[in-house]
Amino acid sequence: MQPFELITAQNVASAVKEQAASPTAQQGASVRFIAGGTNLVDCMKLNVETPRRLVDINGLPLDTIEKLPDGSVKIGALARNSDVAQNDLIRTQFPVLSQAILSGATGQLRNMASTAGNLLQKTRCVYYRDRAYACNKRAPGSGCSAIGGYNRNLAILGTSEHCIASNPSDQNVALMALDATIHISGVNGQRSVPIAAFYLLPGSTPEKETVLLPGDLITHVTVPALPPGSKSLYVKLRDRASYEFALASTAVVLKTRQGKIEHVRAALGGVGAIPWRSQEAERALVGHAPNAENFRKAAEAALQQARPQSQNAFKVELAKRCIVHTLTQAAQLA
Repeated sequence: MQPFELITAQNVASAVKEQAASPTAQQGASVRFIAGGTNLVDCMKLNVETPRRLVDINGLPLDTIEKLPDGSVKIGALARNSDVAQNDLIRTQFPVLSQAILSGATGQLRNMASTAGNLLQKTRCVYYRDRAYACNKRAPGSGCSAIGGYNRNLAILGTSEHCIASNPSDQNVALMALDATIHISGVNGQRSVPIAAFYLLPGSTPEKETVLLPGDLITHVTVPALPPGSKSLYVKLRDRASYEFALASTAVVLKTRQGKIEHVRAALGGVGAIPWRSQEAERALVGHAPNAENFRKAAEAALQQARPQSQNAFKVELAKRCIVHTLTQAAQLA
């Protein structure tokens, strides 16, 4: 780990100003915000990230979870994962989010990890985390060692010839299915970004992962109220039952009316370069009966554009089965 300076932010404005001086808000930023540090500190220990200054934002009043007048829920950027998962409002109105968070990491890590930190969680691709290997995400233009290398756990959707790293988050798959909005404070004021537009596909610039600009600080996330009668569920498939990242996961929000699917949101984890919203699956389901045949058609549609690598072709069928199982279980919820 490289030496660094730690300073404490007094307010949002000072935090934004401090980080805005960093040359880039993406990989290699010399000034970084730190909250729980469960991901950033790991990367610093590996010298994958080497900020010269950390801005501690833990003292900022950004940790509340509250219901807004329009029925949506506001989740502060510093709300700890454990607090979100166990919050009565989240567990009763958005169980998919609680289930997703509880399926990740360990209790100790969830007690420290923050909502915004989870939004910005880095890939667990072994080549990203090992400076001895080429990685376009870590060192743009150096190549992608995962293509033709060890890629069993990596993405099959949204990849490019420059990067096939998968997004590791569970929380963000649920937030994608919930149509969450990310609220940001920056040098040019405040703005709101739908989560579907927050993440960037790798394309030719995999080092650019989100729409965040230098100085941007996520302040909170809002989740809109679900249509009355909706059910939601998260299912995660992995090599072991705990402390493991998804090989494939599915977050579903489903509402049926008079024997037909009226509203559905489906997002996939473990298989996408970003938390993967499948509008193809949704289009295949709306207006149709919630049965095994239609669920399988939706799964086929969701994986139609999959581009598996040498070791992860099994994920195509695994993801399809995960989708079918999650939809089946969600449709049976009382």
